Amino acid sequence: MLLRFDWLTGLSLITTLLSLLVTIYVAKIKTKQQIHYAFLGTTGLVLYWSVIRFIQLLVEQENTLLILENIHYIGVCLLPIALLFTGIIFAKTRIGFSRKYLLLFIVPVISIILALTNDQHHLFIVKYSFISTEFIYGPFYIFHEIYSYGCIILGLHFLSYFSIKNSGFFSKQSILLFLGISFPLVVIILSTQKIVAMPVFLENISFSISMLFFAFAIFKFQFLNIVPIALQRIVDLISDSYIVFNENREIIDFNKAFVDTFHCLTSIKRKGNILDVIANPEIRMNKEKIMRLGDKARKEKISISFEEHITGKDFDRYFNIEITPVFSQEKFLGTILLFKDISEHKKNIETIQRNQEILMEQERMASLGQMIGGIAHNLNTPIMSLAGGIEALKDLAGEYRDSIGDDSVTAEDHNEIAGEMLEWLEKMKPYCSYMTDLISAVKGQAVQMNYSKYDKFTVEELVKRIDVLMKHELKRYHCFLKTKVEIELNTEIKGELNSLVQVIDNLIMNAIQAYDGKAGEIDLEISEKESEIQFVLRDRGKGIPEEVQNRLFKEMLTTKGKHGTGLGLYMSYSTIKGRFFGNMRFESKEGIGTTFYITIPSLKTQRRQEGLG
Repeated sequence: MLLRFDWLTGLSLITTLLSLLVTIYVAKIKTKQQIHYAFLGTTGLVLYWSVIRFIQLLVEQENTLLILENIHYIGVCLLPIALLFTGIIFAKTRIGFSRKYLLLFIVPVISIILALTNDQHHLFIVKYSFISTEFIYGPFYIFHEIYSYGCIILGLHFLSYFSIKNSGFFSKQSILLFLGISFPLVVIILSTQKIVAMPVFLENISFSISMLFFAFAIFKFQFLNIVPIALQRIVDLISDSYIVFNENREIIDFNKAFVDTFHCLTSIKRKGNILDVIANPEIRMNKEKIMRLGDKARKEKISISFEEHITGKDFDRYFNIEITPVFSQEKFLGTILLFKDISEHKKNIETIQRNQEILMEQERMASLGQMIGGIAHNLNTPIMSLAGGIEALKDLAGEYRDSIGDDSVTAEDHNEIAGEMLEWLEKMKPYCSYMTDLISAVKGQAVQMNYSKYDKFTVEELVKRIDVLMKHELKRYHCFLKTKVEIELNTEIKGELNSLVQVIDNLIMNAIQAYDGKAGEIDLEISEKESEIQFVLRDRGKGIPEEVQNRLFKEMLTTKGKHGTGLGLYMSYSTIKGRFFGNMRFESKEGIGTTFYITIPSLKTQRRQEGLG
């Protein structure tokens, strides 16, 4: 039973060589992924099938033909499984070993065993023929055929569906895959279902031709290097510049935004190395940091973001770089390097900071205006006392001068006069000390507040400054400040003393005004809570209206009518957040009172955190 078709022999030779070339190409790829191995298995089985069919066209011995016919079913039975795995891996990028996958081989293995032993039972093939319509299949072959169709259709579905998902239906890659999938499927259905009488050699030839389409997809459109669907779904949503690279640091995707942003500094291409892009001498950036954090993000399975200043020729921008590893079922797919241009944001922040400094200066001047009104009164008492002491000393000095040469004035009288002088001097000393403290406090608040990260002060200095500056206002409005310090007075705070004094003085003034001119008590409590210093300032005044509370720290609001600027609490909140890295909140009920809570880290805590960082 020998059929010789010269045109078939030539066509079979060509397609066999084509399958061989594709198989060799895939086998020579240095860094193979699972998709490469799956596709290599598929092309290898097609090559195995094609070689045996080609030999059948050349031999004449019928026994040899039958032996070749039986063993060629090894490739025929395993090829649907190879196609199915190729489709699954193409869709998922990588799969882990699972026993459920072994179940897929049960039917092919049984089919191979029955094909090799077909002469004893004819369950697989009843009558062999090289013409499709003359074949008579055994009872098990029908089941084998249905199973194989299912595997082929499912595998080809994955290939076509996810190719369209990745690159679009009308992309050249998708069209080539569609043609490569459709051609052998149509031929096999026409042959095995005996719809058309044709040489069975066309079945393997059709699969070899499909390899031709796949070859174009591989060589021309990088079918095997297509961006995995798991990554594509993510990056489709990204409008900023990004690069996607795999575990070998090979670039597998990037977007137009990246090209447009960095075209003047570097060039980029798929399959290139990420280091060739970011290590370009034209780009000045911290390459080592990016790669180190990239490895850390992958190892710890976390996203890492940081700010980077990238410069180059005619290029100066700030970026927020986010490194995100992508995993699917615990399998690493690749890394997304996202560049978000924050240059405009940085400029806006600088503008906001300048405006904030202007507002703080306005608030400082407003506070000084209130403070200056009390300075005269605060100084009046010690000045009058000193004036009285000076008059007393003047009288004693005159009395002493008159006693010189007077024999009636004894030594005891001289000692008495000197004692009275010393007594008056001791009385005058506290007033001088108070005036010195007051002048120092006023001078400290009056000078421009230039913040330095090295500034620090103690709780004792803070309490003393508040007491000196607010004494007159408290006395003027008949209010009493009850200070309770439950923390070591030498506890240090990082920041600028005048800034925190201004915040607390402003809160005390608000508390005074909450009593509407009536006498009242104000509590100031300072304690340490969870490695933070907490300031609690409480009044029992009229409280803050509910319609104002939700907007208090967000807008410049005032409840004082034309006498208020609205800057106080707004800037106090900004100062605590921006200069002391703390937090500020309040509780208030109308008719009951208001309590403000300020928490800021101590200098010891900040140093410990900086050491860990």
